[in-house]
Amino acid sequence: MRWLLFIFAVVAAGQNTEPAYGVLEKAYAALRDKDYDAAIAGFTQAIAMEPGRASIRTDLAYTLLKTGETEEARDQFGEAMKLSPQDDHVALEYAFLCYETKQQVMARRIFDRIRKKGNATAEQAFQNVDRPLRVAIARWMEALEIEPENFSAHEELAKLAEQRDEIALAAEHYEKAWRLRPARRDLLLDLGRVWQELARQDDAMSALLAASRGGEPRVADQARELLPTRYPYVYEFERAIGLDPSNVELRRELAYLHLEMKDGAAAEKEFEQVLAIAPEDLLATAQLGFLRLSRGDGAGAQPLLEKVLAGNDDDLADRVRAALHMPQVLRRRPEEPRSAVSDQAREFANKSLEKGYLKDAIKYLLVAHENDPLDFDVILKLGRTYNILKDDQDAVRWFDLARRSPDPQTAAEASRAYDNLHPQFELFRTTVWVSPTFSTRWHDLFGYAQAKTELRLAHWRLHPYASVRLIGDVEGAVNVANLGPEYLSEESAILAIGVATDSWHGATGWFEAGESLRFAPSYNDPGRVVPDYRGGVSYGKGWGGVLANGRHGFFAETNEDGVYVSRFAHDTLLYSQNRTGYTLRALETGGWHAQFYWNWNVTVDALGQYWANYAETGPGLKFRFESIRAPLIFSVNAVRGAYLVNAGNPRGPNFNDVRVGIWYAFTK
Repeated sequence: MRWLLFIFAVVAAGQNTEPAYGVLEKAYAALRDKDYDAAIAGFTQAIAMEPGRASIRTDLAYTLLKTGETEEARDQFGEAMKLSPQDDHVALEYAFLCYETKQQVMARRIFDRIRKKGNATAEQAFQNVDRPLRVAIARWMEALEIEPENFSAHEELAKLAEQRDEIALAAEHYEKAWRLRPARRDLLLDLGRVWQELARQDDAMSALLAASRGGEPRVADQARELLPTRYPYVYEFERAIGLDPSNVELRRELAYLHLEMKDGAAAEKEFEQVLAIAPEDLLATAQLGFLRLSRGDGAGAQPLLEKVLAGNDDDLADRVRAALHMPQVLRRRPEEPRSAVSDQAREFANKSLEKGYLKDAIKYLLVAHENDPLDFDVILKLGRTYNILKDDQDAVRWFDLARRSPDPQTAAEASRAYDNLHPQFELFRTTVWVSPTFSTRWHDLFGYAQAKTELRLAHWRLHPYASVRLIGDVEGAVNVANLGPEYLSEESAILAIGVATDSWHGATGWFEAGESLRFAPSYNDPGRVVPDYRGGVSYGKGWGGVLANGRHGFFAETNEDGVYVSRFAHDTLLYSQNRTGYTLRALETGGWHAQFYWNWNVTVDALGQYWANYAETGPGLKFRFESIRAPLIFSVNAVRGAYLVNAGNPRGPNFNDVRVGIWYAFTK
């Protein structure tokens, strides 16, 4: 009679339990105590451990909203929506936050998608977004009929059309606005973006290339992010110049490209065009003079080089003197104080942060830090900005420096941020779980436990680990008809080393090799130390009001496991454990939080052995006390079971069992 319970031991020992359980318990406890910083840190750590669980990201998003971090909350809802695309509630939360944070295009698209399913909330939200756009577009169209050359009307109409996903209309009026104000190269950025959406790739390349050369730094940086990573070809420069013929920087870069390609004649023509547009461009003047001088046209080069010598660019003038073998002029140039550079960089950084240009802010903050390494306010801002950009590895490094600040407030804030982020980068992570269970069918108390320490290297998808499992029961050997004395559990400590994968959409793979140390060898199996090889795939997912702080309502959960065990005839077990039910609201007194559900469980194996092929169903109760900080969950399950294979079965085809268990787990 040991074999039926033996399967539970195998599955419990082999199953990859939720690694983030202990961390989440602490996060929910902190949330209940309104310690939002600690809750956010816990949820962030849990996401690093189980990135495929949408529910953790949703809980983190709601917590971020409580602290006013609207944009970060929006991003977490967005990630949750990607993981659970059919969850309209999460999608609506994301859409509303997109609308609040000026991402109206995305908000409108999501509202439009969900309203088509008959969702009244999405329908109302869509109309609230779409109606003003529709009315404003019609108004600006009327204004352009009266005044076709109205720049503001074209620009506003283009922006509104893009927000309403009328991309062709947006492209038409961005281009007209650009033609009216060619100095506004930010319009080229907009034009390139919408042309990309229209699959006009060549036109988009021309607009973005022109915007990336000659525009203000922010526009140029954004345009470069949309360009291909390769360097543009000559014909692409020529197309961009055709679109933006007055772009001096674009023409100058094309001229230098011709020089690199040893085409001096083409380079000379481009420098001539640069001077036709910007006669005071001394760099182009000098380069054109050098080109003419190199091909023997001294008469054509002399006035150009003399103009450079008479100009106010001393470094360029020295280069001309060197080329003409003229004596250099010695001069002492004043050095700009480092403090002035740092102040200017801080000012630019603050402006970039205010406008949301985070990558620009990083550049300026780094300049400020280089010029004043002990400015801890700059160091703290670097940590915050990298954190917002989701570059937590760099953020941790800057927070670590900032917590050494002599200013207590700066040091305290940096320390909190460091403590929140640092755990996810720890090299070793230990998970411990314990699960004692009493069974009325066997009148026995079974104990399962595991302690596992993982080595987590950056960017590795596989994590080596060492583990100790304990599997046993109180009764020990029992007499079973026709079989003699048998043990109801393995009665072993299993020492193993193994490797586990990252969780991917709730699925995890693992394999381990070890030795089983037997507490009580049997007559048929007298070995004290037995080789033990195990591996498998585990999948877990929950929907609705799972048993977590603040959650209630209908829910469904599933745990699917495939487990290979070498010790038992190299068998492979497939185990499906499912629960559907309702989670009650947590009671205010004592924080008692419970859920009632129905079990639907099936187990089969590859060898077709009777003890490994059965189905069971019945009611269950699971509860926890939110006032207890320890991650404890209590359960009671009453099931009726039926064997699916009865050949050689001495126990009969059916069974009843009531199981009372406790689950305790934590991660450090």
